[in-house]
Amino acid sequence: MSRKRSRRGLTLVELIVAFTILLLITGMAVPLTRYRVRREKERALRLALVDMRKAIDKYKDACDYGLLGAESKKLDSECYPESLEALVEGVKAAGAQDKKIKFLRRIPKDPFTGRRDWGMRNVKDDPQSTSWGGSHVFEVYTKTYEKAPDGSPYAEW
Repeated sequence: MSRKRSRRGLTLVELIVAFTILLLITGMAVPLTRYRVRREKERALRLALVDMRKAIDKYKDACDYGLLGAESKKLDSECYPESLEALVEGVKAAGAQDKKIKFLRRIPKDPFTGRRDWGMRNVKDDPQSTSWGGSHVFEVYTKTYEKAPDGSPYAEW
């Protein structure tokens, strides 16, 4: 008589080894995933800031060259837009009755806060200021308090 036992299922040792390997692989994947998510948010932040700053610069150039209507040259605005919404809604072109010049399609979402609420500064504000002096937009920044891996605050990008 042969004592052949048919093996069904896994032994406890095999299960422990399999779960340990799975745990190690998962433990290595989670930090990598977090790192990738952070890098993607940083990339989105850079792109959003570049888009808005280019739009502000285009507005300033158009105003300086006289391409915008008289309402764009308000006192103390120094030819900068009154708000980010003005870049989206558009500004009346000089000499045209119904023509508007738009500089942004939409205000981008801040990838760190998830809102379209950006910090703004005008020309007279301190470069490190977190409050907006009003009247016009010279600079935009994120309102998050998080820091980049190099230790610099994202708000200073």
